[in-house]
Amino acid sequence: MDQERNMDIEKESTTTLDYSKRAQWLRAAVLGANDGLVSTASLMMGVGAVKHDVKAMILSGFAGMVAGACSMAIGEFVSVYSQYDIEVAQMERESGEVEKEKLPSPLQAAAASALAFSAGAIVPLLAAAFVKEYRVRIVAVVAAVTVALVVFGWLGAALGKAPAVRSSARVLFGGWLAMAVTFGLTKLIGLHGL
Repeated sequence: MDQERNMDIEKESTTTLDYSKRAQWLRAAVLGANDGLVSTASLMMGVGAVKHDVKAMILSGFAGMVAGACSMAIGEFVSVYSQYDIEVAQMERESGEVEKEKLPSPLQAAAASALAFSAGAIVPLLAAAFVKEYRVRIVAVVAAVTVALVVFGWLGAALGKAPAVRSSARVLFGGWLAMAVTFGLTKLIGLHGL
């Protein structure tokens, strides 16, 4: 009888996951990839609004990818290192010992953030890289980014056990809005000159 009860308890503990514990790394990965996707695509759309040359779009997208990945990595490093310092101080106050295995890794967090940003940023770059004709290139970028936005929204929802349609729609419309605003404002400024 006791053995059956122990097996039931073990079964419950292995099947019940606390999805809130995934939230921090999940948020960072999805945010990084989505940020890389949306900011690079928006930058390329903005440059494409005034300069129809494929080289200009690709160079602006590449520069945006490198700058964004570096920015995300440095921001994550500083943030996680601050958390690291706080946790070390707390451990020293409580027990006088620092348990290094329980501490976050600033370098690992920085690398993961840069990688996630770059993974998102590569989508619009690849979509535009092989298309010479301007209008087809814009459509290719929007189409590729649309698919990636839906996938990122769905992935975030699936990993967090949240509603997939609502999450995908939110990510999709946010990305479309960013690209449209960037394209429209850049086009307007480009037409009227600065």
